[in-house]
Amino acid sequence: MVIDAQSKKILFALLLGILSFGAMFPFFSLTQSFLVGAIVMMVTLWTNEGLPLAVVSLLPIVIFPATGVLSTKEAALNYANPIIYLFLGGFLIAIAVEKTGLHKIIANKMLGLFPSSVRGIIFALIITSGLLSSVLSNTTTTLLLLPIALFLTDDAKLKMRLALGIAYGASIGGILTPIGTPPNLILMGIMEDLGMEAIPFAQWMYMVAPLVFIMFIVVGFILSLGLHEHSIDTDLRTDPLNKDQKKVMYIVLGLIALLLINAPIRPYYHGLGLSEPGILLSAGLLLFAPPFSILNWMEDKDNIPYRIMFLFGAGFAIADAFTKTGMAEEIASYLIAFSDMPILLFLLILAAMVTFTTEITSNTALISIMLPILYKVAEQTGINPTLIMMVATVCASYAFMLPIATPPNAIAMSSGVISIKTMATYGFIFNILGILLIVAVANTFWIGMF
Repeated sequence: MVIDAQSKKILFALLLGILSFGAMFPFFSLTQSFLVGAIVMMVTLWTNEGLPLAVVSLLPIVIFPATGVLSTKEAALNYANPIIYLFLGGFLIAIAVEKTGLHKIIANKMLGLFPSSVRGIIFALIITSGLLSSVLSNTTTTLLLLPIALFLTDDAKLKMRLALGIAYGASIGGILTPIGTPPNLILMGIMEDLGMEAIPFAQWMYMVAPLVFIMFIVVGFILSLGLHEHSIDTDLRTDPLNKDQKKVMYIVLGLIALLLINAPIRPYYHGLGLSEPGILLSAGLLLFAPPFSILNWMEDKDNIPYRIMFLFGAGFAIADAFTKTGMAEEIASYLIAFSDMPILLFLLILAAMVTFTTEITSNTALISIMLPILYKVAEQTGINPTLIMMVATVCASYAFMLPIATPPNAIAMSSGVISIKTMATYGFIFNILGILLIVAVANTFWIGMF
């Protein structure tokens, strides 16, 4: 009997899942071991592409109920998470930007500010993405910039590097301010609940700016390696904005203004309190209605990357399973065993654990569970709680390997120019570098501030 290549990939994933289940069973409960085995199998299938991305992403609805991890209803509800509708609204805006050619105008203006070399453009996209993500959602930033990057070249290799640059830049820049990414806000909220002294907005930026800009340089340099023979056509002559482009531009500018006004700057300003998914989806749906009428459902529905929406559903289902099976708290509790180590070694273990765990679970869910536990660890050991909680919070945003790890990764994957294997390869390198840089900054710069 001859086994074809696809069947071998599926069997390999099943084997790894079974081995992982067996390896975990002595340390975790039966349900938790099933969860680990299922995750390993799915990550393998995502990576080796044994099954289509959307198919693997729907497996939690089947596997989790079958193994007692979650009920069918609990698993399926994650595919209707409000965040998914934020992505849908952003995708609709990105489709309209590309359909009207507005991305060409924006690219032309943006490229005029930076060197026109390939390395210059990669750095331009990384820095632009990072700085925007410090005040806007990194999801929104990636959705707005990706069509611009993909327009710049027809070179598949270069498209891949540009898309990764935007995704990684958004994750890197998200930590620059307390409002840049949800884990930051969760940290501030938990510190307030625990009666800890809040980190002022300006001090936060002062603390993380060195890390952010070093990561910009490192990621930009590595992504631009081996591209000396490639080029980008920066002679992008464009006509004045036409009527449709102006309509989309008004929506985009209005959206950015509303998002900025809506963003809280605690404790000074609490924002408008509007739902960000509601804002994004409203902006996307406006594009179908007069007086805009830019999108047509029959023409444009096929451009919506439903497989990425399924992928996010899978990520939320995994995060839900981590919480409801007690797996996340179980992992976090193991940190107490390492708390007697020298502070440098403890920070390395903490950073590595959070970074690689958040690859397969929600960073918000993980950090919500981890921070109170780390506070208790600090109480028992005398370690400064702000230091270790800050390290964990930053690491929760610095996961670069898998599309389910962060929204920017998944959106970059939706472009179709990146394989999961490629993202995992670059992402592993940046995970390691990020861990080392975070620990170095924490152990030399932050440690003297608390």
